[in-house]
Amino acid sequence: MPTRNASARWEGDLKSGKGTMKLGSGAYEGQYSFASRFENGSGTNPEELIAAAHAGCFTMAFSNGLSQAGHVPTKVETTAKVHLEKTEAGFGIPRIDLVTEAVVPGLDEAKFQELAQTAKKNCPVSKLLAAAEITLDAKLVK
Repeated sequence: MPTRNASARWEGDLKSGKGTMKLGSGAYEGQYSFASRFENGSGTNPEELIAAAHAGCFTMAFSNGLSQAGHVPTKVETTAKVHLEKTEAGFGIPRIDLVTEAVVPGLDEAKFQELAQTAKKNCPVSKLLAAAEITLDAKLVK
């Protein structure tokens, strides 16, 4: 299996500094700053990239699980919301909310929910992020 990589560069102090993050594949390179991470400034942040990775991994795992169960999905769309919070112990990510909708012909609600929970539990990014509470809201679209 290939090893994936990304890089980051930061210049200056935390509040007034700036940086860039770049995917090893070259598919993305963008700026980040204190404002883009802790406020609503332009640019990306590590939590947004974690959300993209989690949404992508879960969606692929769920699509695979559905297919292996004999129900190839027409479409699966997922949003991940990574919650960065400050506590007495410092900053942390206590919760990630996955919200997914899927069009899966011929599948009943109970089996859909079972396969969604299995994907949430077993996707590699969910396993990595298991220190956070991971919630799942899965909707079968008819």
